[in-house]
Amino acid sequence: MITINNNDRYFFYLVSFSFVLALAVVALGAFTRLTEAGLGCPDWPGCYGFLTVPETELEQQTAAAFFPQTPLEPQKAWNEMLHRYIAGMLGLFVVVINIMAWRQPSRPKLLPVLLLVMVFIQALLGMWTVTLVLMPVVVMAHLLGGFSIVSLLWLLRLQLQLPLSIITNMTLKTLYWLRVAAIFSVVVVISQIALGGWTAANYAALVCSQLPICEADWLQLFDAKAFLLLQPQHDSYQYGVLDYGQRVSIHVVHRIGAMITTVAVLALAWLCWLQPLLRRYSLVLVLLLIIQIALGVTNVVASLPLAVAVAHNVTGLGLLLAMVTVSYRVGVGSRLPWEVHQPLKKELPHG
Repeated sequence: MITINNNDRYFFYLVSFSFVLALAVVALGAFTRLTEAGLGCPDWPGCYGFLTVPETELEQQTAAAFFPQTPLEPQKAWNEMLHRYIAGMLGLFVVVINIMAWRQPSRPKLLPVLLLVMVFIQALLGMWTVTLVLMPVVVMAHLLGGFSIVSLLWLLRLQLQLPLSIITNMTLKTLYWLRVAAIFSVVVVISQIALGGWTAANYAALVCSQLPICEADWLQLFDAKAFLLLQPQHDSYQYGVLDYGQRVSIHVVHRIGAMITTVAVLALAWLCWLQPLLRRYSLVLVLLLIIQIALGVTNVVASLPLAVAVAHNVTGLGLLLAMVTVSYRVGVGSRLPWEVHQPLKKELPHG
């Protein structure tokens, strides 16, 4: 059961709705990318010079005259514009969150401001995704920006809940190591998400079709240049510009990253399991990890089914949120007055 200060109830509902909306934006972003609709509209923020997808014959003729090199594909254009509309709605909700936050002195201020900054950056990245014709570093940054907004909204939602008392039942030493493990796991998962974004942005997801190791001689093909964020200028980066060996390098590193992530998540889940009051988090972490591995394997053996690929993105975000939750809960416990842990203060590691 969630406990909320009565003065913040409606603010909490607003943040919760915005969180759900942000999840939808991330899922739609993945759907747009995977249906090759990222350039469904060759301009920004409109579509072929209109606020919506051209529908009438006159509008379509005008679109063809202004953008002769990019013929209108209505379905892709609608995929792109739906993503933009909902993202724009989310931006408005973040503005309202900031207004409400600053009207009440007791409400958090830092996270709303960070959210507003991230929404502005995300809008720029969305524009550059189109104007720089799917430049991989921009596409990856856009993905990370979306995940960051969802995570910040989740953290704000956690902040609005009254502190849990269960963490006072742990020693300071336990809280210390749990927090270290949680923060390390968050960093590992964010790195893996970035690798996944880099894999998708460079169209390397289907370059290897065997498990567990790529069928190609990847050690001989490995090329570190595949990870240069700024690639040579091209007219368009759609469908990728890297050679086979470079794509293999990206794909294999993403798989190795998945193995490292699995170990990190399982280690955190084990540490949580050792604490009876954190076992629910342990179960959630393991369940999400199993689902994510299954989705990743299915992407390889079934050649990237659309629904599975979108679910892989969303589940990766869910795994990140679960670890952010553990990190936040443990962090709150470690910041409680020392008197709460007075009998066991001496167990805090030196340094």
